[in-house]
Amino acid sequence: MTAPVFVVEPGALGPDRITLSGPEGRHAVSVRRLQVGEEIVLTDGQGRGAQGVVAVVDGKDTLEVAVTGVREEPVPRPRITVVQALPKGDRGELAVETMTEVGVDAIVPWAAARCITQWKGDRGAKSLAKWRSTAREAAKQARRLRFPDVGELATTRQLGPLLAGAAFAAVLHEEGSEPLAAAALPADGDIVLVVGPEGGVSPEELDTLAAAGAKPYRLGASVLRTSTAGVAATALLLGRTGRWG
Repeated sequence: MTAPVFVVEPGALGPDRITLSGPEGRHAVSVRRLQVGEEIVLTDGQGRGAQGVVAVVDGKDTLEVAVTGVREEPVPRPRITVVQALPKGDRGELAVETMTEVGVDAIVPWAAARCITQWKGDRGAKSLAKWRSTAREAAKQARRLRFPDVGELATTRQLGPLLAGAAFAAVLHEEGSEPLAAAALPADGDIVLVVGPEGGVSPEELDTLAAAGAKPYRLGASVLRTSTAGVAATALLLGRTGRWG
């Protein structure tokens, strides 16, 4: 089994010894119960990681790691962003978790017109924080060194610059005339996938998204839930672009 991953602050990764403390240290010592001599990986979540072994365990929340190697994970190309309409209940966290495990690079929560769930006020702030925490924990579980960015909640019109600046942008839609599996994909740049809510993307939204450069594409013969469409499409593109080899 590969070594567990824990997060440190950017700039804390050095070539010799690193101290892991705070909530991450407590989890390593008191929950995972790591012992001296066990392998561990520390990362800043921005593509830099240090592999090492536990050298000292101090109390219930601190350990020292003797570094055996430091590596940089390059920025993936092409970069894949999923614009995820807000699902019902806890399906939002499920979507974030599975997309992170698969390898998505960024997630943008989308307040689509037909979303039943709405993020407003304190509830919205708490929901966004939960999505970000879910992405962080899923990235650690998946042994990623570069964690996905979870952006601020966006309206349909606010998606315009993101879609216009993409090398390829697609709206997943069961009535798309072209399959995503056959679309011409760029070798570099940004790929943006838009996943609609349970009620579907409205005609007005399709027009707005198309004007920004996002054409409708169908994913397959079956209609997937909004919480699973993003992970299925991401997996398809990771294979087609060679990122999964």
